[in-house]
Formats: sequence, C-alpha cells, structure tokens
Amino acid sequence: MDVIDEFVRDDAAAKELVELVEALGEPRFDVVLPAADDLPPLLLELAVPHEDIDELTALLPSRDRDPRVWRFLESCTQLVVSRMGAVTPEVPLPELAPAMGALQRYFYVYVYLAALPHVRAFHREREIPDDISRPTLADLGRVLADHRFWYGTGGLDTVLASWLRLHFRGEIYQLGRLQFQRAKLGNRTGKAVTAAGQPYGPGDPALAVHVPATYGPMTPAACERSFAMAREFFARHFPEEEYHVAVCHSWLLDDQLADYLPVESNILQFQRRFRPAYEPAPDDAVILRFVFGKVGTDPAELPRRSTLQRAIVDHLKAGHHWHGGAGWCLLDPTEALKLL
Repeated sequence: MDVIDEFVRDDAAAKELVELVEALGEPRFDVVLPAADDLPPLLLELAVPHEDIDELTALLPSRDRDPRVWRFLESCTQLVVSRMGAVTPEVPLPELAPAMGALQRYFYVYVYLAALPHVRAFHREREIPDDISRPTLADLGRVLADHRFWYGTGGLDTVLASWLRLHFRGEIYQLGRLQFQRAKLGNRTGKAVTAAGQPYGPGDPALAVHVPATYGPMTPAACERSFAMAREFFARHFPEEEYHVAVCHSWLLDDQLADYLPVESNILQFQRRFRPAYEPAPDDAVILRFVFGKVGTDPAELPRRSTLQRAIVDHLKAGHHWHGGAGWCLLDPTEALKLL
C-alpha cells in the first residue's frame, strides 16, 4: 500500500490505515465518481457552496490521469463503505501529505462522492424517506461552508472530514432542526445515567444530539418537534435498536452561559432539556471556532454584535475559560418529566 505511505502525512497514521485496508481483503465494488459534466448539479444537490464547485470540478480525479491518487481514493472509499450502518468508534481520518498537491484540500470530498451511491442504497434499504436522506447528506455542503468560515479557503480538514463519516455511513440523520446520531453511552455519561437511578449505563444505545449551525433558530418548539421525529424515526427505521437516552456534548451546554444570557434564550432553554453528566476540561477553542470562526485571536479584536458574542468575549476578558458541557435526557417525555 505504497500510495498510503505517499499520501498520508504521519507514519503511524499511514501504518494504521494500511492495516485497516488490508483487513478488508479484496475490493468489494468498483469505485466510481461522476463525470465532470454531471458533477456540478450533484454538488448543488448536496448544498455545496457555489465557491467550491468550479475547483471541485477542475480537480476531479481520474483513474487514467491520476492512477496513484485513484488507488488511494479506492482504499479510503472501501474503508468508509465497509462499515455502512455500523455504530463503531472511529479514529480520525489521517492528515494528508503535501504530495497530493492542490487535491489535498478537497480529497475527502471525492471519497464521500464515491460513497454516495452506497449510503443512498442503505437509506433505501432502511426505507428512509428522501426528505430526511437529502438534508442529511447535504451536510457535506454545510461542512464545506464551515471550512471556509474557519480558514478562509475551500476544502475539508481532517476534523470536518472525519465528522462526515457519520453521514455517509448511515449513523446520523437530520430530523428537523436537530441531528441525531446512533451511538452508545460513553463511560462518564453512562455512569451519570446509572447514578440517576436509570437502568442504562456505559455501552448501552443512545442518540447523540447535534445542533447544526445555519439551520434557523433552535427554538424550544423546533427542538421538541425534532425529538418527536427522532422517537418515531428510529423506532420505524432501526427497530432492532432500542433508544431510551439522548446525550449531548457541546459548547451550547456550558453552564456558564447562564451568567450572561437571558433565561428565556433558546440556548438556555435547550440546556434545560439535559441533566449534566460531567464538566469537560476547559477548551476555549471550540466555542471560538463555532461562534467566531477564529481561534487564537485576542478577545478584544472579536466582534460583539450579538448577546452571545458579547458574553463569550466578556468571559474571556475577565480571565475565565469556557469548558462546554455534557448532558443526557430520557427520550420518553413522560419519563423525562419525572426527572424534573
């Protein structure tokens, strides 16, 4: 697997990827990408920003023109598709080496384009309706927009590319305002659930709740509708998996936000859905990246246009740090009310 050694920056990551690919054995399908003329409408269907379309079309890999890149693409695509539908912990995708040239920033987009027919087939097999499948997979475009917001250029870094594996392996679904990921209770959150007297603990099935940006206000009504959709969706399309608990690990659950935001704010009302599981370690970078698109900037130079922005900046200028939050709730609304 010399192409992996060539295109993966870190030797240890390359070795791990080689082992994973070799464990798959012979390729199970032919990897195919859309023709250049067919690519722009497909990218628009996936909500890819217009700024990225020309470059993605120009850099489109070819089996004949880029045989070594194509072999690497085949290996990565086989790895993603081989775990279709599985709920398994994953190591981050490896950082790519400069040897990839201009393709380095966009390579993982092509991996997901190659995986697209397979995840769509999985959705059809599970009878997942198009009005859920389409916005779920359109997170590709939203994440490309995040990359441009964070770095000022098109592409996917390894963090964002790793996140998209959830979408293209059938683990996560956009259900109204929120996204719900098929997951399992982690050690600390699972112990917190058990300590609260619930018959669930580490390793048990759970739905991880994610709040995508740029999808409208996260009003209590919109969130309640999403939870109702989740209860029905997973019971219908994944009946063999019983979900009783939802978890959320997010900067939105930082309890210090209550010192700055109005009690009726959408963020604080969202927080009140969850019982705290534990307090994560301080990490200012996460909230700065998601709210401002910047990390390492002097707080005095950050914008103060919204109540949230002013809260984040004032907290940092006072010498404090943000740590985010981890919480859980019961999916059954009747049972959840008993915990209040």
